[in-house]
Amino acid sequence: MYLVGAGPGDPGLLTIKGRDCISRADVVIYDFLANPLFLEYARKEAEIIYVGKQGGHHTVAQEEINALIVEYARLGKNVVRLKGGDPFIFGRGGEEAEELVDAGLDFEVVPGITSAIAVPAYAGIPLTHRDHTATVAFITGHEDPKKEKSNIAWDKLATAAGTLVFLMGVGNLPGIAARLMEHGRSPATPVAVIRRGTGPDQKTVLGTLETIAEIAGKAGIRPPGIIVVGEVVGLREKLEWFEKRPLFGKRIVVTRAREQASGFLARLSLLGADCVQFPTIKVVPPESWEPLDSALRQLSRYDWVLFTSVNGVKFFIERLRFLEKDVRDLKGIMIGAIGPKTAGMWLEMGITPDLVPGEYRAEAVVEGLAGWGVKGRKILIPRAVRAREILPEALREMGAEVDLVPAYRTVRPDDDVDRVGKMMERGEIHLVTFTSSSTVTNFMQMFGGREPEVKDWMTSVSVACIGPVTAKTAEGFGIHVDIIPPAYTIDSLTDAIVGYFARA
Repeated sequence: MYLVGAGPGDPGLLTIKGRDCISRADVVIYDFLANPLFLEYARKEAEIIYVGKQGGHHTVAQEEINALIVEYARLGKNVVRLKGGDPFIFGRGGEEAEELVDAGLDFEVVPGITSAIAVPAYAGIPLTHRDHTATVAFITGHEDPKKEKSNIAWDKLATAAGTLVFLMGVGNLPGIAARLMEHGRSPATPVAVIRRGTGPDQKTVLGTLETIAEIAGKAGIRPPGIIVVGEVVGLREKLEWFEKRPLFGKRIVVTRAREQASGFLARLSLLGADCVQFPTIKVVPPESWEPLDSALRQLSRYDWVLFTSVNGVKFFIERLRFLEKDVRDLKGIMIGAIGPKTAGMWLEMGITPDLVPGEYRAEAVVEGLAGWGVKGRKILIPRAVRAREILPEALREMGAEVDLVPAYRTVRPDDDVDRVGKMMERGEIHLVTFTSSSTVTNFMQMFGGREPEVKDWMTSVSVACIGPVTAKTAEGFGIHVDIIPPAYTIDSLTDAIVGYFARA
């Protein structure tokens, strides 16, 4: 049994040990404040139980949560109780641990990064500073400061520590400020309220004890949030970093296949974007391996093997190994790759492709091969079942003998259509990215007979396409295209997106 702190929200702030515990769990019992992305670390067969605790509204009472933990632990299950922040800082982890001890059950605590320190840091506020204060106190803000008998010694607390951090206190902000001023804290003391800290929709408002309640109210600040009181708040103007990232506050839909999207998502996220993963393509094996296997058994008859995607390389190598062959069987055969990512897969295996065109599309491959003289040459192209015919047709016109073999298929998933549709309808999406013509076509088809609606939504959404071919497909559906990078790569597309929003 593990009591695991999930951290404050940013997926990168989950500890390695916390991730490892989730990956081994039979049962994961998680709260609202634990990022749902962490559940992707769980095994497919693991039981996932949501016990919701959000802003005072509890899907499951604490007593029932305690009983659940004990019940599953008694069954010999490997249980992870996943809690936002740190289990032992206002997380009721101590109570849950006591229940386990009373039941005679063993447990471990995996500390998490508490929002009390992480959220101010992401807002550019150091809780201690040599020039300002050497003391800090963490206080629950969930207690009603108007009740007759408070567990908080307000008369001592108000001036005892240089920095005061209140967790879960947004709803009680006016009362907290009043109590601190009543007991001696200056009304001019700087205050920050940070909502959804460490997340892509983090929002920070500043004021003083005298003004902060009104300012936060006008700004629509609602739980969850952190309140920081003290002179260190004044350092935010100089030290703010998280909310200054170039794509901060931009919600971007990534339609790329889930298997290929991780690098793109990671880069956009590092730049501050709130990424919505909405794969419109799923890469799966062909219906039969026989055409590819047959070509691989006769590999020595080919002069060239051309790869138009990373997936083509991946499945080609997979089947080569399945047939108990390896890259040595490519001796004497020329390798062509449509772009740097595709070429990079070969470089990782110690093979430098003979042809990587400067422009990453089929027409450029044809131009590059023309210089090699392909007349009478035998060329193998392992590719998707459905793909553009420009490359094989042009090569045949140049006198080459071309074998096209299906190495994989792309199919259309139907996940998250309603969720993404509602986000677009509400105007919550800033940008949709398309990395191939198939992603565009499938995107439109996933919404069924709602094409007029989708076109209407897209009039207020910016659109980025990886290249002119993809852009032409989008325009064919009546979708305007705002961004086409100079080089048809994910890195160039990312840079173009940053430049677009900087100009906007």
